[in-house]
Amino acid sequence: MARHGGRGWYGRVIAAAVGVTAVAAATSVWTAQAGPVDGRQAGAGASARPSASGAAEPGRAPVPVEIVHASDRGARGVNITIDDGPDPDWTPQVLQVLRDNGVKATFCMVGTQAQAHPDLVKAVVAAGHRLCDHTVSHDTTMDTKSDSYQSQQILDAERMITKASGGVRPLYYRAPGGAFTPYSRHLAASRGMRPLGWNVDSKDFERPGTDAIISTVENEVPNGPTLLFHDAGGDRSQTVAALREILPWLKQQGYSFGFPVLR
Repeated sequence: MARHGGRGWYGRVIAAAVGVTAVAAATSVWTAQAGPVDGRQAGAGASARPSASGAAEPGRAPVPVEIVHASDRGARGVNITIDDGPDPDWTPQVLQVLRDNGVKATFCMVGTQAQAHPDLVKAVVAAGHRLCDHTVSHDTTMDTKSDSYQSQQILDAERMITKASGGVRPLYYRAPGGAFTPYSRHLAASRGMRPLGWNVDSKDFERPGTDAIISTVENEVPNGPTLLFHDAGGDRSQTVAALREILPWLKQQGYSFGFPVLR
């Protein structure tokens, strides 16, 4: 699975993040097929635990630490997930396509982007979509870093996104590039955020052309329900155009749209 490394846009995000204070069993028929697609996915039986700073808060129900792929709509459900935003140019267009098709999605937001565009975070929430913590700076080498660094990236992003949304917390955590660790999964789960993987990488980040994005999704959707797209990190016009074709096609194939299961 591509790690999407070496992105200039993320370099700017990381620079913007300097100085930020340091601080899950699936039920779908697809779940058993989903394990290998999460990059350096950590083993579900690992014993690492988060530090005390990641203790669950009162009122926040615990969620499983396993990486979820299944849809709450069952065997014919699909989950649309949108990564790396919000972005002032592309997020509104993605929201419009989703609205036009009556589809709800999960937006995996980078903390500094959420902090910079709180109006867009609020628009995502107001439209009935769910939020996901995608760390402060989208470091795809997260799984090689210290526990304290992982904690800072996850917890600071959670706070940024929650503040930008007006108090709505992210329900999921997606490691950049699939760079999960046992520690990060346990930490996220202790905060009520289910670790979230994917089954189908649309490859839209590479801008291969609208037709190529559509073809990838059509060919690979049998692999599982959770589809990965992007609304930031560069020109996302191909993503918007592809979604206009993919969402009606999925409906025609008998799929319904849902969210990744939480518990």
